[in-house]
Amino acid sequence: MNLQPVIGLETHVQLKTKTKMFCGCSAHSENVAPNTNVCPVCMGHPGTLPLPNEQAIRWAVLLGLALNGQITPHSKFDRKNYFYPDLPKAYQISQFDLPIMTEGEVELDDIPGEEPRIIRLERMHLEEDAAKNIHGEDGKTYVDYNRGGTPLCEIVTAPVFETAAQAKAYVHELRLLVRTLGISDGDLERGHMRCDVNISLREVDENGVPLSPMLSPKTEIKNINSFRHIERAIAYEVKRQTELWEAGTPPDKTFTRGWNDAKQVTEEQRAKEDSADYRYFPEPDVPPLELASIAKEIKPRMPELPAAKRARLKNEYGFKAEDIRMIVEDPALVDFTEKAMSELGAWLQAKPDVSPDQMPEARAKLTKTFSGWLLSKLMGLLEERKIDIRTMKLSPENFAEFVSLIADNKLTGPKGLEVLAKMLDSGADPSHVMEELGANRMDDMTALEAIVKTVIEENPKEADRYKAGETKLMQFLVGQVMKISKGNADPSKTAQAIKNILG
Repeated sequence: MNLQPVIGLETHVQLKTKTKMFCGCSAHSENVAPNTNVCPVCMGHPGTLPLPNEQAIRWAVLLGLALNGQITPHSKFDRKNYFYPDLPKAYQISQFDLPIMTEGEVELDDIPGEEPRIIRLERMHLEEDAAKNIHGEDGKTYVDYNRGGTPLCEIVTAPVFETAAQAKAYVHELRLLVRTLGISDGDLERGHMRCDVNISLREVDENGVPLSPMLSPKTEIKNINSFRHIERAIAYEVKRQTELWEAGTPPDKTFTRGWNDAKQVTEEQRAKEDSADYRYFPEPDVPPLELASIAKEIKPRMPELPAAKRARLKNEYGFKAEDIRMIVEDPALVDFTEKAMSELGAWLQAKPDVSPDQMPEARAKLTKTFSGWLLSKLMGLLEERKIDIRTMKLSPENFAEFVSLIADNKLTGPKGLEVLAKMLDSGADPSHVMEELGANRMDDMTALEAIVKTVIEENPKEADRYKAGETKLMQFLVGQVMKISKGNADPSKTAQAIKNILG
């Protein structure tokens, strides 16, 4: 029996508007006492009327355009009726047949071990979030209504994923997209994005062609809030359903399950409702939405999206694919990179010793040097200090000057790390820091050879062992020279000097 997973995702993106979807309460529920950001409107008191949040509607249209979807010219809100403690009105204001967007797509070009593919989207609708259930250690469930009413965009894919890696790559790209647009922080662990995963299996022939056009009843795994959990939940559920098929008892009903990360299993919750169970009907208290003019206004102001940004960073600067992935992950890092690379480009063009024929090779070498110092050294120092690129004192211009000094061999690598750390702490430019630290590279070969001779005289046993064939001791001898020179000796020239003297 050949079985193929059929996976679809419903991703809820919390918009970071100042206020909730239909009232003036603050939409920020983190680090706030429970049930304080509430009012009669979001608590569903009789006689209150919802007033839609214009910013949320405009951001939803922006997201729909960024997803290459069709914006519904005449949209509306609907009431989705269900009875749970997290909905004080006993219904949710959502959208049913006329969502904000239909027929979108997301291109994935970075799936490990797979070719790029287009993920087809069925719809994206705008709704209000439910409250947060908190399960206490006393066995009781408490409800915090601060989150209730926060604007959400729900993005529904077609059942087009076949692997957990594809699903993870899609959610990663979606998070990057909403961060680039500036409409959500997209932090899964903090609930800014939550995924419902729909999984079923179907029989296929030896060529992977389905034996039936009909899909089997799906299982929906609710509210998964991390990339790791997405992968593990899908892997477990595929294994569980495979065993049911092989036992001759494939799922015959649609169920909702939850992911238990402590046990690494999905657990059954309830039978899945369908649209008829929710008794949708048009929301009578909110007028229809005319979105055509909003889309026309927003579309020309669309920022550069992640896929286009990745292509441009590769074409303009020649970054490697893995470096581009790291840079594009953070819009602030992209901005810093582009400003610094612009400075470096001007510096390279002005160098008199680089001819036009040499320029492509010189540019590639400079980009490689920049990437190494940015993504390895600078990011490491930021992590050590527990600060962010948005708040650090180091400017793109000063970092570009620093990289140019490294590229020009005016600053050694070991000393460069010390200089960069000092720049990060003080915000000073590299020339001032180098002067303060005495970090000018040692170019006097006579002086360098004198230090090498001193090191050999002070370490005769190691020198003899090196001459006897223990070449690994070169690293020790170079380290001793670097210590005496306070990091200003060039490691490669130091190694050559040691070879010359020891033979």
